[in-house]
Amino acid sequence: MAETGGSVLVALAGQQNAGKSTLFNMLTGLQQHIANYPGVTVDKKSGTYIAHGRTFEVVDLPGAYSLSPYSLEERVARTFLLDEMPDVVVNVLDATNLRRSLPLTFQLLEMGFRVVVALNMMDAAARRGLQIDVAALQRRLCVPVVPVVGRKGQGDAELRDAIARVAATEQVVPATLNYGSLEDDVARFQGALAAEPRLRGLPARWLAVKLLETSDEAEALLSTRLENPHSLLDALFRTRQEFEADSGVATGDHISACRDRKATEILAACVTDTRAGEVPMSEHIDRVLLNRFLAPVFLVATVWAIYQLSIVQGYALTDVTWPLLAGFRDLVAIVLPDAGFLHDPQIRSIGLWAVDSMNTLLNYVPIFLILFGLIAILEDSGYMARIAFILDRVLHRFGLHGQSTLPFILSGVFAGGCAVPGVMATKGIPDARARLATILTAPFMNCLAKIPLYTLLINIWFPETKGLMLFYLSTLTVMVALLVAKLLTSSVLRNEETAPFVMELPSYHLPSPMGVLRRAVGRTWVYVRKVASVVLAVATVIYVLLQFPGVPADRQVAYQAEAEAAIARFYDTLQGNPLRAEVADPTRLMTLVNLQSEHAAQIEAAETPSERQALDGTLKRRHPDLAPFLLGGATAETQEAASALDALATTRADLRRTLRRDRLESSFLGYLGRGLEPVTQFAGFDWKINIALLTSFAARENSVATLGVLFDQDDGQNLSLEQRMGAQQKAEGRAAVSAVALMLFFALYPPCLATVIMVRLQTRSRKWTAFSVIFPTILGLAVASAVHTVGTSLGLSGLQTMSAVYALTAGLLFVVALPKPWLHGHDGPALGEPAK
Repeated sequence: MAETGGSVLVALAGQQNAGKSTLFNMLTGLQQHIANYPGVTVDKKSGTYIAHGRTFEVVDLPGAYSLSPYSLEERVARTFLLDEMPDVVVNVLDATNLRRSLPLTFQLLEMGFRVVVALNMMDAAARRGLQIDVAALQRRLCVPVVPVVGRKGQGDAELRDAIARVAATEQVVPATLNYGSLEDDVARFQGALAAEPRLRGLPARWLAVKLLETSDEAEALLSTRLENPHSLLDALFRTRQEFEADSGVATGDHISACRDRKATEILAACVTDTRAGEVPMSEHIDRVLLNRFLAPVFLVATVWAIYQLSIVQGYALTDVTWPLLAGFRDLVAIVLPDAGFLHDPQIRSIGLWAVDSMNTLLNYVPIFLILFGLIAILEDSGYMARIAFILDRVLHRFGLHGQSTLPFILSGVFAGGCAVPGVMATKGIPDARARLATILTAPFMNCLAKIPLYTLLINIWFPETKGLMLFYLSTLTVMVALLVAKLLTSSVLRNEETAPFVMELPSYHLPSPMGVLRRAVGRTWVYVRKVASVVLAVATVIYVLLQFPGVPADRQVAYQAEAEAAIARFYDTLQGNPLRAEVADPTRLMTLVNLQSEHAAQIEAAETPSERQALDGTLKRRHPDLAPFLLGGATAETQEAASALDALATTRADLRRTLRRDRLESSFLGYLGRGLEPVTQFAGFDWKINIALLTSFAARENSVATLGVLFDQDDGQNLSLEQRMGAQQKAEGRAAVSAVALMLFFALYPPCLATVIMVRLQTRSRKWTAFSVIFPTILGLAVASAVHTVGTSLGLSGLQTMSAVYALTAGLLFVVALPKPWLHGHDGPALGEPAK
């Protein structure tokens, strides 16, 4: 028994949509946590409860149709059962679909586990007119069968009692299922396996059946345990060949048919359908929602609602959460050493940098709470499976999955999405290859942070065709994502695991509000906890690259001299002014300068005159001696003091901005930007553009902010960034083709830091995380260079260049999406009717 200190290990096993998560929540309440199984991305949900004086640890296994590892979830479930050997397995069955659920039950019994059958959704079965003889079912299966309604908490006490009773029994004898003409072979290999000392602890009959089913993982398990498994494997191979030659049926198909016949027999004996011939309510609903013409309408409406509620309204909620995060930053700023006139202490700079990096990620929390709640509603209601059914055939042509739709939408099919929740939403895609392809292509979508750079470039170079250019960009990225997905799944991802397409459409159910809330909060907490452990290290690295080696010493001296001159002018202006005595001490002056910056930021953030008056009143109460410098007054002395402080603050801001730009150019990233010019010149990028692109890796918004620093203006000018950048670039002889190349590169550019962290968390692979950065860089630079070179050589305008790129991409997409009969003379497997 797998006991530790008297605890009992309980595994919840069952198919997807059988209500395992609901029963898990019912049993464990709030005593649960979510992690990942080692080496994979599948959620590991575990929790505890106390009953009958013992602690029961419950693990919710991934949904599995069988213990044949056709999918990652099934492999994880089987590995856990074999490695951990839980004391009790609670097999959760959907009472409305017993025939589909029972084959997994047979396999669990064959493995020799202590099994309790939780017959869930009894209320739905009753509404369907299904009368289930629980006692007869229990006699047939020879294990306790407990009827429950998980979402209402019905059957909770009975299930706990059954688990405790079964856990206290002696080791059970594995149940047997007669496999007809293959039974003698099963018994023979069962005996051979049981006689092997190295295979002790493994269920011999179950292993014999899996080997006869031609299970690659069962054969691998045999090879790792036995020194010389070849004779046994050869005997298995000959047995399978002889059986298939005699019967004309593969051994795996025969075994599946035996299980299905047994399930049908039990169903006939234990279940009475009082409404036989009536169309179930779920099918009535599907006749509308899956109608050939109405299905796309409902799908678009659902996706639009998810996008609006999670992204749009989630961003609206950040108006509430961001002040809290900003307040935390203010508290940290108070604790850290004060800012200097020109240079801030390193501990202050790096501390605020780390907080800003964390706040950027934590600001997504409202989006995730809403998103995960909506996804839970779609999963529990049964409509998530319908999304995959509707779109799978189209997306399958590009190596994707029907459930790739939601990640793309959230990432920004409509301009304004975010790749972070988009990548997180890939967790529900069951096909590993399609899931990876979706993760690697979702960042191509037009996230909200890309829009400022697009807007900047379009306003400079395409003011007359803004709408058309935005249309090109928003649809071009989708087409590129599909083409790249096809390229990846046909090349680097072709050896990734893929699962047979099983389209199981569960009955519709009303989601449990508490279950939805728990799942939303739990998944969001996983994000917060994991991101916090990674972002600080990454933020520190980027900080170092932006700050060091720093401005050369001679220029540092010049900046310091200008600062001292500005301070001297301030004191000279106040010569004879009685207020000068308040700031005679340089430390006191620094307090005044920082107070001015803080107060100015607060005034700018205030929305009403009354709020601004309240801020002024607070300033007077807390700093009565310094308030005249900031607020001025009726006397000539106070007006002179306020004017002198404004001049000093303006000079300080100009010096700090210039110093910041100088430090940026002199930093490791600055040197890298200049060093990349020999490569990026073919795409029309100079060192300024290179630096903006490098800094945008931390956050896409940094691109425009960095350009604002690099494309500076002279004192006395008040030009917009569009005017400054446009004038300088046109003076350098650049054309609109360079803007097209830059926008295309930015569309294909590697994901931002937050998204890269999420890719790492979702893939749990350094290899794919590195690939998510390197591949888009190479692809984007190749596309931008080709477009800039060809467009310039042919003398095309910017609009002509973008139109040509768009037409070429659309044509390539059409060719790739052609039905197979047009290309190969045959079509792929047809999408069958949905299983009910």
